[in-house]
Amino acid sequence: MFSKVITIRPEPASGFHGGRFEGWGSSFCWWANRVGYSPVLNEQAARLFYSSEGLGLNIIRFNIGGGDDPSHTHIRRTDSAMPGYWKAGTERWMDGSCSWEYDWTMDRNQREALFACVKACGKGAVVEAFSNSPPYFMTVSGCSSGSADGAHDNLKEDAVGAFAEYMADVAAHYRDEWGVEFQSITPMNEPDTDFWKAMSPKQEGCHIDPGVSQSRILTALARAMRSRGFTDTVFSASDETDLDSQFRSYGMLSEEARSFVGRIDTHSYSGTGYEALRCLAMTEGKDLWMSEVDGGDTAGTDAGEMGAALFLAEKILSDMNGLLPSAWVLWQLIDNHISRDGVGGIPDSGMPDLSGGYWGVAVADHDRERILLTKKYYAFGQFTRYVRPGCRLLQGTDHILAAADPERDRLILVVSNPQSREEKLTLDLSGFDCSDCIVSAVRTSGSLADGENWAKLPEQRLERRCLRAGLKACSVTTFLIDGVRF
Repeated sequence: MFSKVITIRPEPASGFHGGRFEGWGSSFCWWANRVGYSPVLNEQAARLFYSSEGLGLNIIRFNIGGGDDPSHTHIRRTDSAMPGYWKAGTERWMDGSCSWEYDWTMDRNQREALFACVKACGKGAVVEAFSNSPPYFMTVSGCSSGSADGAHDNLKEDAVGAFAEYMADVAAHYRDEWGVEFQSITPMNEPDTDFWKAMSPKQEGCHIDPGVSQSRILTALARAMRSRGFTDTVFSASDETDLDSQFRSYGMLSEEARSFVGRIDTHSYSGTGYEALRCLAMTEGKDLWMSEVDGGDTAGTDAGEMGAALFLAEKILSDMNGLLPSAWVLWQLIDNHISRDGVGGIPDSGMPDLSGGYWGVAVADHDRERILLTKKYYAFGQFTRYVRPGCRLLQGTDHILAAADPERDRLILVVSNPQSREEKLTLDLSGFDCSDCIVSAVRTSGSLADGENWAKLPEQRLERRCLRAGLKACSVTTFLIDGVRF
């Protein structure tokens, strides 16, 4: 009995980026910093994540590391000690000005992963540069992990221009020497938090107050980039941790800083202001990205290995239907590593419990040089492989993402069922020109060993412009309705 009826309407719902979806992606810190030393792991990562054979991602958020004081050893993760591009021993402060020499051999691991993934993706690759912290010698605390209490600006007031020059120099070098053009750039990441404290065991980070401080660095970076010939680069702001903080931070930027900003980037770890932020971006005429999120949570009832996968699917659905952004970017693809030796005496995290929650969608086994996939990987692919760049987002519902692909005459519906029982519903498509269309479907459910991983289901036809959908318990299903005229 197909009693529950949901109507999908054909009107495009998102006006960002000219109404065209830009794609899916991941940050490259820190997983690329950890696996990039290995050509074998690099090739696997590029194929599994950025080729059409795998997830088909096309967006890369590339971290321009600040680099910590060489005498510091407080970071205890094996992947997050990001190098800067300055040559150790050349950094100087004299008469209120900062100087340094560059060492372009630094950050080789992340760079090799970048090259491999751009090649696998092809001409559709979109690369954004972002910073977690300026170099340690430009900070108040003398540490790239943050300020003493995490609640005050850690970029020295007289180093704002130097940091802008540093970011712009790195961007110019990647363009001129390595042929990588950053489509967009941002000088901060989750700046209005108290997370980033000196001598932290976790990572680089830098508190930058909303308003004057964020405005100063944005305008300085824009001028430094323009002076190096970057006329088309998009400046994004401010990558705050949550939706509500992002709304406030953008509103506190100076008029000059807002004039440089071409896109609002937000993280969605918390907050409820989906509509407020979406409307703000539309009113301001800015593009909108959901530029970072993940989590070690689960969703569903008695879901087993699908628990983490359903959590990711539900998060994507909330963000995409709430913000209608032109891009959705995962924090990092690999968060756990297996290695008998670790790095520099620091042990790796090892294999997570796949029946619980974990970050990332894959695990790197360095001892065997292979990347291990999880159910989160396959759940992510239910979206990324089919809602492609150029699609138009439609307004979905709590458990449904809807998109139109005019080039393929295709309507895409990604449907999550977190319940422990089969769900039967009718999808009313009467607003579409879709008589007698063929429907194919792909589903992920169960466990890795004996479940479904992008399993193809039998084809069916629409009945009076309605799709009768039987949704397996604890599953994510993608319906592809071909022959739809838009």
